[in-house]
Amino acid sequence: MVWIPGGEFQMGSEDGRPDERPVHTVELDGFWMDTHEVTNAEFKRFIDATGYVTVAERPLDPKDFPGVPPDKLVPGSLVFHEPGADQQVQGYLEWWVYLPGASWKHPLGPESDLKGLEDHPVTHVAYEDAEAYAKWAGKSMPTEAQWEYAARGGLKGESYPWGNELVDGGKDQANIWQGTFPRKNTEKDGFRLTAPVGSFAPNGYGLYDMAGNVWEWCADWYRPDGYTSSTKRNPTGPDSSFDPDEPGVPKHVVRGGSFLCTDQYCSGYRVASRMKSTADTGLANTGFRCVKNPEVAK
Repeated sequence: MVWIPGGEFQMGSEDGRPDERPVHTVELDGFWMDTHEVTNAEFKRFIDATGYVTVAERPLDPKDFPGVPPDKLVPGSLVFHEPGADQQVQGYLEWWVYLPGASWKHPLGPESDLKGLEDHPVTHVAYEDAEAYAKWAGKSMPTEAQWEYAARGGLKGESYPWGNELVDGGKDQANIWQGTFPRKNTEKDGFRLTAPVGSFAPNGYGLYDMAGNVWEWCADWYRPDGYTSSTKRNPTGPDSSFDPDEPGVPKHVVRGGSFLCTDQYCSGYRVASRMKSTADTGLANTGFRCVKNPEVAK
């Protein structure tokens, strides 16, 4: 972990999506943050020590899936699949495939394993999985404000953790999608899917992969209007979740973008970009990192 010194910053962006507004002043106490996303090797140590079973590995309750045949209620997770050249692409369901048996230890399906991926970020972890790991490690999940402040690395008003140019000095700065999304990734940055943590230069605070590689869970519930009522000092987000696209489905904020992000799709690698995901969902491009807050002096 590295120490992130406390300070004040302008959170959000007037040039991004509506849920990144209004730009507002936030003051944060200092905190410790993992230098990189939690890796498969680190997560395995947690599993070995606790016997924890992730959401993607648990049996599915028929009550939660009315009308679904019992033989289809098989544990699994969503894996990215590049559509074929002749396949019509109308939305994200064309590139996400539910694979029975896919999980953190079988990231590409039941026939896959983690050999050679030990230093890649763990994926297919739901929010409660990440929170369980953090508790075991004596840490916690970052608030959205902590995450953005840390991602900025001390820069003010820049679009990315390293500055305002996506490709800085002709050099790729993050593991993102390059090419035509979602059919062809040219892998110009060297990676098709996840990359080993620390494959790109750190930001000003010594943090790696604050843009691209995998989305990272934050503690805050997601609301598109969350910034309108945000507190100034050490904000922890709204008391409840609301997503107008799926009312009644609680979601947490995810930050940082992933290897699937491109300006043709989400541009999630911008420091102010916000995304959301259901708390019980794990994906092939979602992971996390932790923080540790010093005890408040009494």
